[in-house]
Amino acid sequence: MPMTAKAKRLISTATESKTVRASISFPAEVYKALEYIAKERKVSVAWIVRDAAEQYTTQRWPLLSGNPGRAAPDGAQ
Repeated sequence: MPMTAKAKRLISTATESKTVRASISFPAEVYKALEYIAKERKVSVAWIVRDAAEQYTTQRWPLLSGNPGRAAPDGAQ
């Protein structure tokens, strides 16, 4: 059975997405702190984590901040 054009578009869109889903475990106290911050800012915990990760990578590797898809240089700490 041939794939429809709509199905091809859906598959293409999914593989070309600019985001990646990740599952992360936090110590309970850290997660409570994230929930508190998120509630105070009226955003989701996911938003807080994305914002923190973005800030960390920008501060840690400022030359790569324009291209977040690039891997950190070998030996980078």
